[in-house]
Amino acid sequence: MKSVTIALGCIIQLLSLATLIQAFAPPTNNNAIMTTHHYHQQSTQIKQYTTQQRTQQTTTTQLYSLKPAALPLMDSGKALARSGELLIDLTSKLDLYGGGLSAAGANIRNCGDCLAQAGASARMKTATELVIDELREGSDCLREGTDKLTRAVEESEVDGNTVLKDKIGKMIVPMKQASLWLEEVGASILQKESLDVIAGHLISTGEALLLLSMTVEVLDEESEDGKLSAQRMVYASEQMILAGKELKGEKKDKPKGKSWIKG
Repeated sequence: MKSVTIALGCIIQLLSLATLIQAFAPPTNNNAIMTTHHYHQQSTQIKQYTTQQRTQQTTTTQLYSLKPAALPLMDSGKALARSGELLIDLTSKLDLYGGGLSAAGANIRNCGDCLAQAGASARMKTATELVIDELREGSDCLREGTDKLTRAVEESEVDGNTVLKDKIGKMIVPMKQASLWLEEVGASILQKESLDVIAGHLISTGEALLLLSMTVEVLDEESEDGKLSAQRMVYASEQMILAGKELKGEKKDKPKGKSWIKG
């Protein structure tokens, strides 16, 4: 009888131990398995999405080289900035300083500074976004300059100077054209258009600057500042056109005869 009691006690202890083990054991039901599977599935999706985003970002920032146009674009900007400064000096001699014409000269100078910075940044592939920003800011400067020229026309009309009014009025169209073409340069780079398209817009900008220089030259034909301002703008237009040609990869004409000999 005593042995039976001991055996029953052992059985009860074993059952209690089994119950405790089952109670504290980790869950092995289907919900836990599904939760683990769902977690791994989400992790895989997140990794795939991250990889896709990185690929898209790399594609977006992958830009072609604008380095061939860097130096002439920088020279064009420097020359244009100097042209604007000389135009401001001209307004002082014409007793128009502080008016619309001198403000337009300041806008031309600021545009030149933007172009010079764009040229400096164009030497690096990773700075293409800076190039776009500077080109657009330069375009905005010229656009604002057209508004200042309109104001200068009104000021000349109030002063009764119809000759100067007509001369300033002829500056508006080419400056506006230069602004529009310069904006197209930045937009073409942003939209990853071909180098030929970008180069064409640079050349068109240079041609518009050339037309603008002709109107600056006749503002005061006796003034040295007016002539120098026009000359600097002509050089700016030439360098802008050269930037377009360099970007297209056009070969320079080789000197003929003995012109290659340095004296």
